[in-house]
Amino acid sequence: MDINDTAQAFNKHFFGPNFNWGVSTAAFQTEGSCDTDGKSASIWDIFTQKKGKVHGNQNAFTACDFYNRYEQDIDLIKQLNIPCFRFSIAWTRILPNGTGEVNQAGIDYYNRVIDYCLKVGVEPWLTLYHWDLPQTLETQGGWTNRDSIQWFTNFVSVCANAFGDRVKNWMVMNEPAVFTGAGYFLGLHAPGRTGLKNFLPAVHHVTLSIAAGARILRDAFPHAIIGNTFSCSHIEPVSTKANDVAAAKRADVLINRLYVEPLIGLGYPIADLPVLQRIEKYMKDGDEQQLSFDFDFIGLQNYTREIVKYSLFTPYISAKLVEAKKRNVPLTEMGWEVYPQAMYEVVKKFSAYPQIKNIKITENGSAFPDTLKDGRIDDVLRTQYLHDNLQQLLKAKEEGCPVTGYFVWTLTDNFEWAEGYRPRFGLIHINFETQERIIKNSGHWYADFLK
Repeated sequence: MDINDTAQAFNKHFFGPNFNWGVSTAAFQTEGSCDTDGKSASIWDIFTQKKGKVHGNQNAFTACDFYNRYEQDIDLIKQLNIPCFRFSIAWTRILPNGTGEVNQAGIDYYNRVIDYCLKVGVEPWLTLYHWDLPQTLETQGGWTNRDSIQWFTNFVSVCANAFGDRVKNWMVMNEPAVFTGAGYFLGLHAPGRTGLKNFLPAVHHVTLSIAAGARILRDAFPHAIIGNTFSCSHIEPVSTKANDVAAAKRADVLINRLYVEPLIGLGYPIADLPVLQRIEKYMKDGDEQQLSFDFDFIGLQNYTREIVKYSLFTPYISAKLVEAKKRNVPLTEMGWEVYPQAMYEVVKKFSAYPQIKNIKITENGSAFPDTLKDGRIDDVLRTQYLHDNLQQLLKAKEEGCPVTGYFVWTLTDNFEWAEGYRPRFGLIHINFETQERIIKNSGHWYADFLK
């Protein structure tokens, strides 16, 4: 059977009537208008201007021009039968100085976006923080500064007051393991800091901030649905040797467990990664009680699996990823293995925590080279990827896992952080010179699946 016909046999009804279907985006990756209407620079606005940090030295000053074209893109969401739209709030549009005076133009902009969603019958799902810390706060230490907890909760309060009367579904932060790991340990993402001296305080302050932000939302709107999203990969050892198995367990701590466990009340997984004991240097009396929150849902964001081997020379974790390109497996344009079973495995893994009673897949998607021919993009590989991942998700659900939502990453091709515009994840193709939008065949497939 042709993949484009499978929506006839396999569609949303397999998942039941109360399942949330959506698409996810992020402010920095789509909006552009980087200094419009009072917006100040975020850490990513600055990072992209540093030579060699982003593929092709590209920037997101215009990106998808969603700031000006939001009605057009929300209309496309509606056209694709997608009920829920996840997008983020740019901190620097709301509070250009990071704290202090509120920029009414920024509030007005997001009110227009939210109101237009509701007007056309698309449910807005808000992510409060998707990696774009105000540069003014980074100069004061960013997430390594304990004051960041107060900065963030102030931002959350402003957003709750401005949007909480119409927005029911909230995510506090997006993928904390990625933005602290890549931005405060490896230096590959903004703000480009490196080492444990930056990473560990950032981890602790971010974890406290997520829980504190969630409590503010709960206090302001007791009936709001509050979650947080976590990047996760299925981890396997390269062999059954004890060293490789132990290395995979340590990698699993960093990739999958570091944030979710303290946030659900289990504390940091120090026993399985002893270097984390150094985080206690940044903990104050009462912090342990402030680390956790009873989330309404946990958002999982899965794209692939990782194979791990023991590595004597890798500091702190003595573990190393075996690159997918060296394993003779099918790859996406990101160099990630195409392995749909990872979806099933991570859902089963997180479902095993008794504290997690509701899981939504808040990102899943793939980047492949797209060919525009006769005004069409027949992206068979992306369509197959979505189909196969959804089948694995259904398998987990049918085995009793509490899965209640699925959001595709992403709506339109966009600025993919350090990778720039090269990898295209969108259901909709964008010509970044003309801003023309063309729905890909994968977008049409998803629309049929959801019809």
